[in-house]
Amino acid sequence: MVRAATLQDEFALVLGGDCSILLGALAGARHAGPLSLLHIDGHSDFRHPGNYDPAQSLGAVAGMDLALATGRGEALATDWPGITRPLVADAQVIQLGERENRDHDFAWPDINHTAINRIDVFEALAIGPDAVIARIRDTLAQVPDQGLWIHLDVDVLDQAVMPAVDSPGSPGIAPDDLAKILIPFVADRRCRGMTVTVFDPDLDPDGRCAATIVKLLGRLPFPPSTTD
Repeated sequence: MVRAATLQDEFALVLGGDCSILLGALAGARHAGPLSLLHIDGHSDFRHPGNYDPAQSLGAVAGMDLALATGRGEALATDWPGITRPLVADAQVIQLGERENRDHDFAWPDINHTAINRIDVFEALAIGPDAVIARIRDTLAQVPDQGLWIHLDVDVLDQAVMPAVDSPGSPGIAPDDLAKILIPFVADRRCRGMTVTVFDPDLDPDGRCAATIVKLLGRLPFPPSTTD
């Protein structure tokens, strides 16, 4: 579906259960050309065999999606038919929202030694949405004719407003600030689509979190031909 939509120059909106949906979406969109990735997530999801022992613990793709997207991991999830590996180059990734990278036991500190552009949640809150937008634009300007994919894990929102996720946390980006950051990039002619994930309705008995997500998405300028 993503491949068909992007080849027809349509915007693909993909809603799913966890961050593993990013890989198939990127693979589909890559058939229309190279991509930059705006990865918005309270965790950078950079787990790969180079920074953990597969014999000691299971590796869930949902915690490995950014590593796999940048070519780190098993060939089964990094090599895609008809697409040059990796799905997206390090230098064309912007990871926004990580909240654990300043912990002494941060799980994947090797991300700090890559060309991935990182704006953790603490910096994002300190500089404000306008400066975050400017930083993202600076990265995208390096390849102005390249497509863009946006990935949104809603756990980037503070757990006070978004507890209905598998790994809630604080601090987080406020819904209004997140919408402000997203709007110019969803509207960008280069944007081929967006994945939205990790909301768990079983943890939202009164529907409050679902309403927050719907309101957020309702503020974004999706093209009228969006395929979902």
